[in-house]
Amino acid sequence: MTFGNGGGGEGARWVTVDSQRAGQRLDNFLLAQLKGVPRSRVYRMLRKGEVRVNGGRSRAGRRLQAGDRVRLPPVTARSPEASAAVPESLRARVGAAFLFEDAEMAVLDKPAGMAVHSGTQTPFGIIEALAAVRPDSEWGLAHRLDRGTSGCLVVGKGAGPTRALQAAFREERIEKGYLALLVGESDRQEMEVNAPLRRTDDGEARQSVVVDLEGGREATTRFRTVAVLSGYTLVWAEPFRGRTHQIRAHARHAGLPVGGDWGYGHKAGNRALKDHGLDRIFLHSAKIGLPHPASGEWLTFQAPLPAELKAVLDALGGPGSILDNDI
Repeated sequence: MTFGNGGGGEGARWVTVDSQRAGQRLDNFLLAQLKGVPRSRVYRMLRKGEVRVNGGRSRAGRRLQAGDRVRLPPVTARSPEASAAVPESLRARVGAAFLFEDAEMAVLDKPAGMAVHSGTQTPFGIIEALAAVRPDSEWGLAHRLDRGTSGCLVVGKGAGPTRALQAAFREERIEKGYLALLVGESDRQEMEVNAPLRRTDDGEARQSVVVDLEGGREATTRFRTVAVLSGYTLVWAEPFRGRTHQIRAHARHAGLPVGGDWGYGHKAGNRALKDHGLDRIFLHSAKIGLPHPASGEWLTFQAPLPAELKAVLDALGGPGSILDNDI
């Protein structure tokens, strides 16, 4: 990441986004850069247009790309370099999460509860840990997973491979499959939800995406029933378009919210699942297929269902052992 003066006001500075930060929301990027600045002040700067991306005003939810230039207004903040070192425990978890690695890319089995980027109240994420574990590589996110979601996460090594991977996701040349436990019993073997999605205000709300049939962006999710349990349905979910919180918002729209999802979910159902040992959202990125950023070869990766999710299925009397050929 490079810093420098770029005009636009005395004391302002410009930050050029590198591949490690590509794909991050603008608000989270600012919260990480301006550590110590109150969250309310950051969102006020955005609303007033004090923050500029490539010379123009931008919304909080904008996804940054490698090479974007972000103007940071003159505010009192702690320098990013003042952050403490990445904890050894986080380095160890990320170091043990590799499913695949070569010279251009890697695929990780992201643990639930781990953010992909640093942000407010999150001094370190997977990208920071990767930089600490493998400092000889320039790591960049090809896509994102919510903090509570586990499973396949693709990262690039170097600006070129990262941009190629990001383009594959943007152009929908990717196949993705998730395992999710929904609250409620579905009477359908397959269900397709076609419902446009729209972000709400500045992303501060827990439910930051809503179905908007008039002003939303096109999104489709296909759900296939794996097992019907007592009061719940285990599904294989395939999102198309890859909108933020797409599976969560579409499951809620279908009347079968994802278990353990306190933003879009069913409170009573979540409390019951908590009694069965679920202390996270039951959403796992189980499989991903994509072209290699250099060779174009089609690659497929799978991440096994985590032990804590298998235990919940066992507690419900369901198929705690999900085999590859079951999905």
